[in-house]
Amino acid sequence: MSQEYNTFTEFYPYYLEEHSNRTCRRLHFVGSTGGLLCLALALVQMNPLWILGGLVFGYACAWVGHFFFEHNKPATFKYPWKSFMGDWVMYKDMWTGKIPF
Repeated sequence: MSQEYNTFTEFYPYYLEEHSNRTCRRLHFVGSTGGLLCLALALVQMNPLWILGGLVFGYACAWVGHFFFEHNKPATFKYPWKSFMGDWVMYKDMWTGKIPF
């Protein structure tokens, strides 16, 4: 039986366990940064296709990290919204030095 998480606070430690490989975390960081840059381009150029490009780039980087380095399934398959939030909290935690980059 798989664990159910009622709150993000309960979920986040599990999310971090699923990202213990440093290369996987770095790929998430690169993907999130690229996604933010694409969002900025979408706003500057008024072209929503950049948002789609940012999502594709961000998830591609993350999934490469999981399949080739972490050797697990991305948590987003089971917990899509909590995983999306977890990625941004982990991104912030990496920027602030709370999680090693």
